[in-house]
Amino acid sequence: MKSVLNMKTPNRNTLRWRIAIQEYRGNMTIVHKAGNIHKNADGLSRWALANTSDNPACVPLEAEPQIPIEGIKITDIGTELFEEVRESYKEDKNFHILTSLLDKDLKDTYLVNELNEVWKNSYSEGRFHMFDGKIYTETNILV
Repeated sequence: MKSVLNMKTPNRNTLRWRIAIQEYRGNMTIVHKAGNIHKNADGLSRWALANTSDNPACVPLEAEPQIPIEGIKITDIGTELFEEVRESYKEDKNFHILTSLLDKDLKDTYLVNELNEVWKNSYSEGRFHMFDGKIYTETNILV
């Protein structure tokens, strides 16, 4: 560790470690321990052995790996549902305002202030997106 921090021209990986360590530098003290005293770190500094019969810690592989079968059900949702979602946006005040703001990419502060507080905060944080007339937050559609 001391050598990592004292290098004059570190490579990319070493530099990444130096940056990560800087965060904790005031809260810790790095002390050198000789290799014969610090035996527990020896395994961390060595390459892993191949999983072959030569390795005493070999874990034999199964002849045929067991692969769990999981079912996937795909449902085709008709366009009627999405039309109902779009129509329902007109009935709710917050949805109606959001549709106006997102559809035309407006920055109208009057409309934003008309939103309820939770909706206003989420809108100002950029959580709402409109695609194909439907409002989404991340990967969820708002209904």
